Amino acid sequence: MATERRIGVAIDFSSSSKSALKWAMENVIRKEDHLTLITIQPEGNYEKGEMQLWEGIGSQANGNECLCSINYPATMKKYGVKHDPEVVEIVSNGAKQKEVEVLMEAYWGDPREKLCEAIDSIPLNCIIVGNRGLGKLKRAIMGSVSNYVVNNGSCAVTVVKHHE
Repeated sequence: MATERRIGVAIDFSSSSKSALKWAMENVIRKEDHLTLITIQPEGNYEKGEMQLWEGIGSQANGNECLCSINYPATMKKYGVKHDPEVVEIVSNGAKQKEVEVLMEAYWGDPREKLCEAIDSIPLNCIIVGNRGLGKLKRAIMGSVSNYVVNNGSCAVTVVKHHE
């Protein structure tokens, strides 16, 4: 019997995170894996009661109902998450083809810190993140989420470079 694998993909609905999700579905995810989409929302982008209720552990938008939940814009809005039909299609098709369980966790705060927190709290065997391809100057000023996760994450990290 194969060991259970828990794979995370950081998704902010940008073109680079969608590329990372597609790459993960094509190259990493295999039958019976557990795929967790991790989205980090800025503080203040939530319904106050919901964020306080789920603050320590991420959102309740997980479990087998998650795949359905991401199909409903009202549910996504409740958690401050952008509804994106392209992401829904990638996840739906991949989940059917690969027979994987898909969960979604929403966290609030700094993406660098929260992705590292998610690695331990879910827990993940590996995480896949996109890279926007910032130059050295922009990366030095803005900071690189992928670089931070590579250096501070407690599991294997794959950075997928986005090509326009």
